Amino acid sequence: MFVEGTLRWQVTEDCPWDLLMALAIRDLAGLSGRVQPILPPLEPAVSPAFQTHPAEPSGGPMRMRPAQLGGSRPAHHGERGEGADDGRTDALARQWQAWFDVAADRHRRQNAPLLRPPHFEAFDRAIELQDAVIAHYDAAAGWTAERHADYVAATTDSHARRAADIVDVVREREHELRRQAGYFRLDIDVLPLAEKGAWIVGPHTVAISATLRDDSAAFRDWLRPLVAALV
Repeated sequence: MFVEGTLRWQVTEDCPWDLLMALAIRDLAGLSGRVQPILPPLEPAVSPAFQTHPAEPSGGPMRMRPAQLGGSRPAHHGERGEGADDGRTDALARQWQAWFDVAADRHRRQNAPLLRPPHFEAFDRAIELQDAVIAHYDAAAGWTAERHADYVAATTDSHARRAADIVDVVREREHELRRQAGYFRLDIDVLPLAEKGAWIVGPHTVAISATLRDDSAAFRDWLRPLVAALV
C-alpha cells in the first residue's frame, strides 16, 4: 500500500490480500451475481485446484475433496434436495458478504483475524463459509499470491507516475478553487477485474480495475470528478 496526501487529505492505494482472497472464493464458490457489490469476474480467472481424497496413500496431509458448498455438513432434520442446497448457498452468500464488508474496509481488515489453515477458526461462526474456504483455499491462495506479486511489481516500476496521477489531480482542483483542499480520505483498491472501471465498495473506498489504474490518462479523467466532489 502507498499513501499520498497531506495533513488535510489522504489517498491510499492498495491491492489487499484479504480482498483478493474473498473474490477468489466468491468465484470458486459460484457466488458471482448473488452478492454485492456486483464486481466483474476476475481476470485472469482463478482455476480450482486438484485436491485429493482425504485418505492419501502416501500418508501426506489430509485435504478436502471439492464438493458442493455446505456439503461437508449434514443437512438438518427435515431438509432435503434442492431446498437444503439453496438454504446453504443463501447462508454462504450472507456470510461471504459479511467477510467482504470487512475486507473492503482498510481499518476493519487491519483488525480482522487472519485466515489460518487448516481449520480457519476465524469462520467458526460462519460454517458454510468455513467449508468453502477449506475446500478452495489452495487455489485461492495461489492465485492471490500471484496477483499480489503482479501489483507489487507494477507499483515498484511506476510508483512516481502513480503518485503524480493522484497529487496532480488534487493540485489542479486546489488551483481551480484558489484554496487548499479540505479534509477528505479516499482508499483505492486496485483489483484484477475483467472489465475496465470503478465500483464503490465502502464509505471511503472504491475498487478499480487494474486496467484503469494502469492507464494514466483514463485514471486521471476518472479521478477528477471524484476529487471535485470531495474537495
